[in-house]
Order: sequence, then structure tokens, then C-alpha cells
Amino acid sequence: MKKVQIFTDGSSLGNPGAGGWCAILRFNKHERILKGGKKLTTNNEMELMAVLEGLKALKEPCEVDLYLDSKYVADAIKSWIKNWVKNNWRTSNKKEVAHKEMWQEIYKLMQKHKINPIWVKGHSGHKENEICDRIAKEEAKKHK
Repeated sequence: MKKVQIFTDGSSLGNPGAGGWCAILRFNKHERILKGGKKLTTNNEMELMAVLEGLKALKEPCEVDLYLDSKYVADAIKSWIKNWVKNNWRTSNKKEVAHKEMWQEIYKLMQKHKINPIWVKGHSGHKENEICDRIAKEEAKKHK
């Protein structure tokens, strides 16, 4: 199984507002940057989009070190998602999971790949996180 790194970030100018996302995929010395955005969205949706698009770009099952600055997404992948599935995509307080369709796609990809979410503090000098942050903001500005 190939070992890859994916670095992600999402941004929104206003919450909701114009948003952008970025994912950097790295395998050995190969690197690919994915990016996009939309006119009206939230920060959490863009964080999820970056993760989802990064994982969807993988052509075969991989071991993935997933670097992200969203504690929400990291914690959900590490533990909450299993309970959401058991509870028919409901949270512990019986509400439907926000962005359920995206989470369902991520969960499906989790069955194919071995994903290790690694939370990094945003705006703390982590090189790839800073690059993703800059690109995500540029994408958001395009949709403003």
C-alpha cells in the first residue's frame, strides 16, 4: 500500500460567504495541488471539500497521513463518524449530521484507504498548511 500525505485547508469570507479549499497531495517527490471554491458556503464545508477532493484523487488504496487544521474534521474522522454511521447519520444529540452527504462520501473512502488524521495548528508556520490557507483564500476571493 502506497503511503501518501495530503495537506488540506478550507476558507470562507464570511460564514456563510464565498469560500475556497485546497488539498496538496504528496507521494515521494511527486506533488499535486487541487483547489476550488463556491459562492455561498461555510468554513466547515470548505474544510470537508478539501479532504473529500484530496481522497477522491487517489487512484488506488493508500495509507494516508492527512494533515488538517480543522479539529472538527480531524475528531470526526478519528472517532465520531463511526457513531454517526451506527446512529443513521445522527449526532449524539439526535440531530442530523451537518453536510451528511459529504461525510457519507468520506466514510466510503475511509473503507478504501487507511487514513491517519493529523491536526496541525492553523497559522502557526506549518509550511504546507500555510500554502493551503493562502490558496484556499485566493479561491474564495474568486467567488466573492
